[in-house]
Amino acid sequence: MDEYAGTDEVVHRPTEAFAESTNVAAFMREYGIDDYEELIARTTSSVEGEPASGVDWFWDEITEYLNIDFYTEYDAVRDDADGPQFTDWYPGGEINVAHNVVDRYAAVDSPARNKIALIWEGEPGDVREITFYELGRQTDRVANYLESVGVETGDTVGLYMPMVPEVVAILYGCLKVGAIAVPIFSGFGTEATATRIADAEPSVLFTADGFYRRGSEVRLKATADEPIDAAGHVEHAVVYDRLGATPVGDPDSPPGNATDPVSWIPDRDVAWSDAIAAQPTTYETKRLPSDQESMLLYSSGTTGEPKGIVHTHAGVLTQCAKEIHFGFDQQPADRFFWVSDIGWMMGPWTLIGNHAFGGTVVMYEGAPDYPEPDRLWELIDRHGVTQFGISPTAIRSLRKQGSRQPASDETSDSDGVGDDDWVADHDLSSLRILGSTGEPWDPESWRWFYDAVGGGECPIINISGGTEICGCFLMPMPNQPLKPCTLGGPGLGMDVDIVDEAGESVREDHERGFLVARDSCPSMTKSLWSGDERYVAEYWSTWPDLWDHGDFAQKDADGFWFLHGRADDALNVAGRKVGPAEIEGVLIDHDAVNQAAAVGVPDDTTGTAVVAYVVLEPGVEPTDDLRGDLSDLVAAEHGRPFRPRELLFVEAFPKTQSGKIIRRAMASVYRGEDPGDLSSMENPEALEGLRDPA
Repeated sequence: MDEYAGTDEVVHRPTEAFAESTNVAAFMREYGIDDYEELIARTTSSVEGEPASGVDWFWDEITEYLNIDFYTEYDAVRDDADGPQFTDWYPGGEINVAHNVVDRYAAVDSPARNKIALIWEGEPGDVREITFYELGRQTDRVANYLESVGVETGDTVGLYMPMVPEVVAILYGCLKVGAIAVPIFSGFGTEATATRIADAEPSVLFTADGFYRRGSEVRLKATADEPIDAAGHVEHAVVYDRLGATPVGDPDSPPGNATDPVSWIPDRDVAWSDAIAAQPTTYETKRLPSDQESMLLYSSGTTGEPKGIVHTHAGVLTQCAKEIHFGFDQQPADRFFWVSDIGWMMGPWTLIGNHAFGGTVVMYEGAPDYPEPDRLWELIDRHGVTQFGISPTAIRSLRKQGSRQPASDETSDSDGVGDDDWVADHDLSSLRILGSTGEPWDPESWRWFYDAVGGGECPIINISGGTEICGCFLMPMPNQPLKPCTLGGPGLGMDVDIVDEAGESVREDHERGFLVARDSCPSMTKSLWSGDERYVAEYWSTWPDLWDHGDFAQKDADGFWFLHGRADDALNVAGRKVGPAEIEGVLIDHDAVNQAAAVGVPDDTTGTAVVAYVVLEPGVEPTDDLRGDLSDLVAAEHGRPFRPRELLFVEAFPKTQSGKIIRRAMASVYRGEDPGDLSSMENPEALEGLRDPA
C-alpha cells in the first residue's frame, strides 16, 4: 500500500475495560456479534440466513434500541421502489425531532427536567447554564411566535444567528411547528446570505445585533439588512440583543449602545424580548410524517449556486443519535463540545445527537485562540468536557503555537514545537474521547492531538461524511485500535465502498479509489431544494446506482480506512495520483512551515504539476534557499515528478468557515480563471495575497 509516512503503526489500543464498557460493545453483546468485522457486515450488507439486508435490519432495529419515539409506528423500514436515489424511510410513521430532543426531557414527570441541557460560554467570559425545563419553555415560546405570524408546516424559517443559547430554542421551535429550519452561517457577508434567503424564501428570519470575535463587536443586524433587501421574502426579522445596542426607532428598547445603534425597520423588525417573552410557554408539538422536511442545510458546490440539502425529521434524528451514541459513546454525565457553528452541519448534528439522549452540550461563542492560544484548553478544564471535537486545520494552528516561551534545546521536540505549556497548564483529564472532521490529517498533528490533548489515552474519532447526510460515511468505533489519521471504517448502517473509475470495487485490493455509497441511509438528503435533476446529476450520475461522494479513499491491508482529500483535488502526476494532504504533510513537518497547501495545474510533460503554497512561521523570512529546501523535501519523499513546479510563500490560505482550505479557488487563481462559488469563504482577502505571492 502506498501510505502516508507515519500512518502504518497502530498507536491507540483501548484497554479491555474501556472497550467492554462502550455502548457499541453493549450493542454487540445484545445481538451476539463477536468482532468489528462482523459488526460492519451485520449492519451494512447481506448476511447469510438473514431475511433482510444489514442496512434494513440495522435501521429498523436501531429505532427501538435507541428509544427513538415515533407517535405512530412506521409500516416498513423503507420503500426503495424508485431506487436508492429516492428511498422513503419509515413510511407511515409519525415523529417530530423536537419531541425527542426537548419535550420528553422537559416534561413534568421527567427525571432530566432540571438537568443542564446547555453550557454556554461567551468570548468575554460570561457563562450561562440552561436546563431542559428552561429550554423547553423557550422552545415553546418560539413555536407560539412562529404560529402567531402565520408560519405553517413546510414553511422555511431563516436562522442568521451567532452561537448563543437562544439559537437552540429557535432551531427546536421551528421543528415543533413543522417549519423547515434554514441555518445561515453568521460569518457570511451580503452575497452569500442573500443567495440563501432568495433560494429558501423564508418569511421569518432570526438574527442578532451582533456577537464578539477576538475582543471586538461584530455587528450582524446591519449585515442582515442588505441581503434581506436584496433577496426579499422576509416579512419578520426577530433581533436578539447580544451586544446591548439600542434599535433605532424603538423607544421601548432598554438602554444600550446609543452611539452605535442598530438599524431598525419598525414594520419588519421586532426585538427578541418583544416577540418571544410574552408568548405562552406551552405548545403541542406537531405530529409529522417521517419524511417531513426538518432542515435545509446549504453546501457550496464547486461552481454555481450553493446546494440546498433537504433533511427529514426521521432521517436526521436517527443518524445523529446513532453516531453520538455509538461513535462518541454518549453517557448520561457527559459534556460534549464540538467547535462549530449552527450554520454548519456539525452544529445541528451536535445538538440533536446529544439531546436525543438528554445529554449536555457545551457551546462557545468566540475565536478558539482568544485571548490566548489556551482558550479551548481552559474551557475544557473549566466545564469538565468529556468529548471534544475540532477540525485538523484548527489543531495544526494550535499545535504550531507551541509553548509560551521559545523552546530550549532540552524541551523542543522533533518538529520544533515546544513543551506544550499552553495545553499542560490545564487539567484535561475529564476528556474521554476526541473527535475531528473537515480535512485529512497529517500524522504529526494527529499525534500531537492524541498525546498532548488526549494524554495518549483518548481515541480520536475521525469522521467523514457531510452535509448531504448530516452524518458520517466513515467513523471509527471507540473500542477499536487506531492508526494515525485513520477513519476506522464504515459507519454502522452505511454501505460504503471504494471503486475505480469504472465503478469496480478496489477496496480489498487496497488501492486508492473513489468513496461511494452502494445504498441509501435514512438521513441521506431526499433531494436538493432546487430539484431532483441537480440532485441526481451531483451524486448519482457517475456510476449506476452509486452515490459518488467525491472523496479519494483507501483501505489498508490491516483494515483501516483513510481519506486522501477530495477526488477533484487529487494530484495526477505522470499517471500517479496522490492527495494534496500527502504533499502538504511533508511541508508542514519542516520547522519553518506553519501551513501548506498543494494544488495541481496543467503541465505539458506530466499532465499535472504540483504548485505548493506555504505560510511560514512568524519571524521566518521567505528565501530562495528555503524554497529549494522545501521543494527538495517533497521530491525526496514522493519522487521527482512531485517536486513542486513552483513553491510560493503567502500570508494566508482561502478557507471555509469550518476551516477547510479551498484548493480549487487557489488553483483557479493560479491559472487566472474564475474561482466559482466562494460564498463559504471566511477570508476573501486571502485570494488577493495569492495573486501576489513571495
